[in-house]
Amino acid sequence: MSTAIAVLLLAAVLAFATLRPKRLPEAVAAVPAAALIVALGVVPGRQALDELGALGPTVGFLAAVLVLAHAADRAGVFRWAGAVAARVSRGSAQRLLAVVFLIASLTTAVLSLDATVVLLTPVVLLTAQALRVRPRPHVYACTHLANSASLLLPIANLTNLLAFAASGVSFVRFAMLMSLPWIVAIAIEYVIFRRFFAADLVSADPEPVADGGRADAVVRLEPTPPAPRFALSVLAVTLVGFAALEPLGVAPAWVALAGALVLTVRDVATTDRSERGRVAGRLFLASNPMFCAFVFALGIVVLAVRDTGLGHLVAEWAPSAPTFVGLLGAAALAAVLANLVNNLPATLLLVPVVAHSPGLVFAVLLGVNIGPNLTYVGSLATLLWREVLHARDHVPDIRTFLALGALTVPACLLAACGALWLTLHLTGTT
Repeated sequence: MSTAIAVLLLAAVLAFATLRPKRLPEAVAAVPAAALIVALGVVPGRQALDELGALGPTVGFLAAVLVLAHAADRAGVFRWAGAVAARVSRGSAQRLLAVVFLIASLTTAVLSLDATVVLLTPVVLLTAQALRVRPRPHVYACTHLANSASLLLPIANLTNLLAFAASGVSFVRFAMLMSLPWIVAIAIEYVIFRRFFAADLVSADPEPVADGGRADAVVRLEPTPPAPRFALSVLAVTLVGFAALEPLGVAPAWVALAGALVLTVRDVATTDRSERGRVAGRLFLASNPMFCAFVFALGIVVLAVRDTGLGHLVAEWAPSAPTFVGLLGAAALAAVLANLVNNLPATLLLVPVVAHSPGLVFAVLLGVNIGPNLTYVGSLATLLWREVLHARDHVPDIRTFLALGALTVPACLLAACGALWLTLHLTGTT
């Protein structure tokens, strides 16, 4: 009975999060489900509190980095990046794709996948439209790289933070172990994108514009805005702070909070006095407290599933040794679970099972970060990306998404697992 209740409630929570009826927050379903699980005794109250305490630092970081990304956006970081991309591409769809891959990969690694989906995707869409190139390859690159390019740093994805806490490695060592898989996955994505979207990347003659010039002149005539040096400096110092302060016991959440506060205080201080209250309110809302509540509640729901028959079944299927076959098996299992129950529950289910081996923990990350590119439901970020494009009347085609995922996910998983195995072997990590 406990298993049935837990699985049914998890399915209901995920269905609600996927469909978002009336655009209601995911927490509307998750919080009552978690409360019901505790009330029915499926998860004891003390165990639920322990789970909330364990998730606290991770959720705190999530809130801080969302504010940091929002403050960076208000400082003009993404508008500046879009202008640079337009200028460097010089009207070429192929060059623009290469620049988008670079910017999206770095944005995801440093500011998390949410920044790529919510803040960078609209900029990329507008840049492609201004250059009169087909935006399809470039906006699809944003969602793919929001997932697959989140492998590099613990701060890039909520799944990474959960795994980072269980892996027992330092921030720097995490980045070192995942560098080669990150590069390999991005490179394979780029090669497949170039072939898959070959027709879209053929730069046609630019259409005439109102002033009698050519469309590619639109960007040339608009000067690139000055680089937001202060915001870029704060982001750089924050990134260094993650690596430098973690060995001293300073959690990434505090570093992200410090960076967010610096940008936030400057933003409010330089805003007109009559607008400061509204700006401060928006910065608070940028922390997305309802989504944070959803993560807390989902942790309790998944804990109920993990302690029942389904959790035991997953534990039986999980590999026990970080051989190449074991790494590939862990990554494949994680990818399948991510597309069945979403990558966040998949991480919460699998990481405790493989926590005895850092190598297997990293393989699970390959699966839950690359795997969601296969279907819409694999990642909440992908669902959010779809909403961002719908809001801008640029509806993604599900057949294109599925076909692209079928080509990229297996190839990226296989190659990234090989790169991870090589890295683990060279560094003596098991």
